[in-house]
Amino acid sequence: MALYESVIIGRQDLTVNQFESLVEEFISVLTSLKSDIKKKEYWGLRNLAYKINKNRKGHYSMLNIDGPSDAIIEYERLMRLHEDIVRFLTIRINKIDEKPSPIMSNKSDRQKYETIDENVNQPVNIDE
Repeated sequence: MALYESVIIGRQDLTVNQFESLVEEFISVLTSLKSDIKKKEYWGLRNLAYKINKNRKGHYSMLNIDGPSDAIIEYERLMRLHEDIVRFLTIRINKIDEKPSPIMSNKSDRQKYETIDENVNQPVNIDE
């Protein structure tokens, strides 16, 4: 099975509990289609870069999924049909990072993450 990372943006007028139950519905669809959720993160209510369907903010959530491509196709089809989903993006990845995403860590921790030096395309530690 392949590994996927999916980010979901829900409408701003949903409560946190409503959005979490919505994400749980999608997780139940994935698990019924023989997929496994490796990591789930709720990123909170964040500003959008531009207005989408009269929404200036959105509830963000990220899922790391281990499952077949058929499950992902059905998962994305159901998200397209749901009116509370503003946007979503699912990409295939090589491995799942066990650490929390940079969005989940506080600002001082984000500066310690590695960046890529454009000249040599090798990871470079910022603290050096």
